[in-house]
Amino acid sequence: MSTSSSPAAMLLRRLRRLSWGSTAVQLFTLTVVTFGLLAPLACHRLLHSYFYLRHWHLNQMSQEFLQQSLKEGEAALHYFEELPSANGSVPIVWQATPRPWLVITIITVDRQPGFHYVLQVVSQFHRLLQQCGPQCEGHQLFLCNVERSVSHFDAKLLSKYVPVANRYEGTEDDYGDDPSTNSFEKEKQDYVYCLESSLQTYSPDYVLMVEDDAVPEEQIFPVLEHLLRARFSEPHLRDALYLKLYHPERLQHYINPEPMRILEWLGVGMLLGPLLTWIYMRFASRPGFSWPVMLFFSLYSMGLVELVGRHYFLELRRLSPSLYSVVPASQCCTPAMLFPAPAARRTLTYLSQVYCHKGFGKDMALYSLLRAKGERAYVVEPNLVKHIGLFSSLRYNFHPSLL
Repeated sequence: MSTSSSPAAMLLRRLRRLSWGSTAVQLFTLTVVTFGLLAPLACHRLLHSYFYLRHWHLNQMSQEFLQQSLKEGEAALHYFEELPSANGSVPIVWQATPRPWLVITIITVDRQPGFHYVLQVVSQFHRLLQQCGPQCEGHQLFLCNVERSVSHFDAKLLSKYVPVANRYEGTEDDYGDDPSTNSFEKEKQDYVYCLESSLQTYSPDYVLMVEDDAVPEEQIFPVLEHLLRARFSEPHLRDALYLKLYHPERLQHYINPEPMRILEWLGVGMLLGPLLTWIYMRFASRPGFSWPVMLFFSLYSMGLVELVGRHYFLELRRLSPSLYSVVPASQCCTPAMLFPAPAARRTLTYLSQVYCHKGFGKDMALYSLLRAKGERAYVVEPNLVKHIGLFSSLRYNFHPSLL
């Protein structure tokens, strides 16, 4: 038997064919360089990337975030100290119509006073409303103070500028003496009170419930205008129970999983795969079109987007309000929730029928109602608020962290 036909000789001939100019070697090298060198070097400080070096950067980035938040809290305090008082009788920007189109209700408790979370939120809303101008004349700011003590300095300061509802003002509350009312149930009851107060006080078309550590993004009002006046006129969106304006970035990966995200992920591969194949064929001077190469680049682009972080690619949608997507909501979380008035009334009824406890907060309660009551809810992507509160009002956290 000839040695030239032995398996070893055949393997040697195949290896010789794999010269630097071969497609297989080039694509393999591209994969190794991208995922083993370039992406880790470029993304090791990206908080929501798989390449993020947590042990190297997390503590320092968390401390920098806290220091920046302290500075922004002080800036927000000076902002209101220099703002002419409106004595709480009119909205902070406009004299709204008797029946506002949108009420922005900010729910607040007294926590970590030095950070002035609620002042940061309200000052940003004020600035954005000023930029929005007459288009936002139907927008009403409304503060809902659910702090049991009378020591909420920031709420007192804001009462000079924004209408305020105080849940516990002039009441003898026995929450602390009732063992059956835990902090999660109290938070739900506070939420119900603020949502109901918004409806009774203003009878608006929409209520935007914002927690006091959710700072609005720059595009929030143009995007809401587009979504509510154009997109939510569609039948499948019109009767939604709520629209979430925030979902945690750490939960925005494709492999989470969410069924709609898997379809989006496949779409990324179908879009970028042919494009990268065409670029490769052109620069490598390869004739024709190769389906195996396109399959490689489809998987390559899908892997790159997932590992770098879907959150960062979602930011491209901020180029235009029409690029924001609306997808079915998942259970976490409630920093900013938009309710059409009829849906808000249904929500009040639903929440009165559930009891919250540890492991079953108001966000899970709202999500559980969707299937139980045959309702639908959605989330807008990318987020329209930034969550700045590293100190929870429900859990003690002596070592706050970004993750």
